[in-house]
Amino acid sequence: MTTDPSTHQLRLFLVLTEELHFGRAAERTFISQPAFSRQIRALEERLGVALVERTTRHVELTKAGRALLPRVRAAVDAVTDLRGAAEAEAASSAGSLVLGSYLSALPALRVLVDSMRTQRCPGPEVEWREMDYVDHASGVLDGQLDAVVCYEPVAKGLRSFRLGTESRYVCLPDTHPLADREAVTLVELADLPIIGFPPHTRPEWRAFWAADPRPDGTPVRYTPHAAESLEACVTLVSLRQGIRFIPDSSRELVPRPAVRYVMVTDLFPCTAVLAWSAARPMPPALRSLLHMLREHARTMDARLPSGTSRSRWNALDDSS
Repeated sequence: MTTDPSTHQLRLFLVLTEELHFGRAAERTFISQPAFSRQIRALEERLGVALVERTTRHVELTKAGRALLPRVRAAVDAVTDLRGAAEAEAASSAGSLVLGSYLSALPALRVLVDSMRTQRCPGPEVEWREMDYVDHASGVLDGQLDAVVCYEPVAKGLRSFRLGTESRYVCLPDTHPLADREAVTLVELADLPIIGFPPHTRPEWRAFWAADPRPDGTPVRYTPHAAESLEACVTLVSLRQGIRFIPDSSRELVPRPAVRYVMVTDLFPCTAVLAWSAARPMPPALRSLLHMLREHARTMDARLPSGTSRSRWNALDDSS
């Protein structure tokens, strides 16, 4: 059994020195207070010295804690630098990645990935390919794509990393009486048919994106179309054939005349993900991209007020 302190324990100690309160420090690190306290006590046992003085109201560093604090910071910084150097080395030889998404999203995704590249972590070369808006799984499962950017629910056999959540809107013809509203409810849309899906659409995906059945159990009516792309759906809506629910970002990615996008207040948000095969080993290029996305997510989360979460994932996220 090792007697050396773990980097995790050292990081927790640094958080505690900033908060000087076990409850706040535990909340900040997303673990329970008892678990946090056990980690600090284990750190003290491994170092053989008391680091903090505990009272019912606050925490103070002991003389030893104050003396060792600079060394703890240096140790954590050294591990962080080591990890960054290793990731940069892996990224420099990561190779290329074939990444798919629906057509309208490809330009924004390319801008997003390029914006995350740094000299230290240039990331992989990405070959972008259009995929079926409805069937995001087949290209990954048959090996044509390394990964896809798509929306939940993802198909079986895929693993995923969540990029962010978005509100859902209804795409309406601009002549419809509800088109000038800022928001509507599903009850108000009950009589409008949904643009039809292709036969190969997974039932759980169709149910989510058609809100079928509705909250009162009423089944949805579909048009006879088999629209496979977001662009086809919006075009059919502009021709007053039916309606479709879309993600918030698509309002900017697919601007079209003769349609309006209106928020649906009682429709569950949707989640964008990066998805890849669970059965195949993860290639270095995909591992490098995941590292870039996680770093981007941490950067975006740090900008948000406490208690809020990322609600957008596309290139517009990084414009501030």
